[in-house]
Amino acid sequence: MRSGTGGAAMRRDVAAIAAAMIAVGASFGAIAVGAGIPVWAIVALSSIVYAGGAQFMAVGLIAAGSPFAAVFAGLLLNARHLPFGLAIGDVFGGRWSRRVLGSHLMTDEATAFSLAQPEGEARRRAFWLAGIVLFLAWNVGTIVGVLLGGAAGDPAALGLDAAFPAGLIALILPALRDRDTRRVALLGALVAVVTTPLLPAGLPVLLALTGLTVLFLPRRREPAPVPATDPAAESAAGPEPPAGSTSEPVAGHTPEPSAGHAPEPVAGPASGAVPRTGGRVAADAPVPGREESTC
Repeated sequence: MRSGTGGAAMRRDVAAIAAAMIAVGASFGAIAVGAGIPVWAIVALSSIVYAGGAQFMAVGLIAAGSPFAAVFAGLLLNARHLPFGLAIGDVFGGRWSRRVLGSHLMTDEATAFSLAQPEGEARRRAFWLAGIVLFLAWNVGTIVGVLLGGAAGDPAALGLDAAFPAGLIALILPALRDRDTRRVALLGALVAVVTTPLLPAGLPVLLALTGLTVLFLPRRREPAPVPATDPAAESAAGPEPPAGSTSEPVAGHTPEPSAGHAPEPVAGPASGAVPRTGGRVAADAPVPGREESTC
């Protein structure tokens, strides 16, 4: 689903994920019944805990006689909801009741649907639509699985285990257009893949948060763009003067006359003009108002 698509497209995508969730929920209900879990406990797990994959793990650990290990594993596996809450906490609203309800409905899929939309009303609408529909789908599937028993089968055999990862990848693809987001996602995915065979379930997902460290690495400074020049304006202005030259006159200095040109006259205090040559009065030029001595 692309960010900014219409409501019809978003509803279609939510419905596709909900269909897969019904099938997986039915598988959980059947497995839990086969493991000897009471029906009321199965329904309570899906409606109160609502933890998806952690519920499968809890059923296996409870059947093996380790209920405390089931609680610890569930908390560890769902610790990824902490960064989810930081990312979309503003869509819950200001009321405490809405925040509690939104935290309960927050899943990987609902978070992905929300972040695929622009901030504001579209993001809030996407979260609440996906959160409510997927919650109902999971619980309906659980009840169907309880009623059908072992007829639901293993979701991995039907290929449904790949439906959720495929849906999440499709939802986050638009966000990967951003360079920083792409770098964080690639590093986080690499860390999770490398550590999955070595660590308990849930820890690789938390370690994937180390991908955020790329945001704190020093970046190479981009060169400042050179402003574009207009060739027509440059040709009209003419060539630039050479470096160090100036066309403005220097204070206190009178330029020398060019060869072949008469010196310009300077107005005197009385009348007439005094020719100047090179800024000095010519020695043989008569000065108006002064008579020459005959003796």
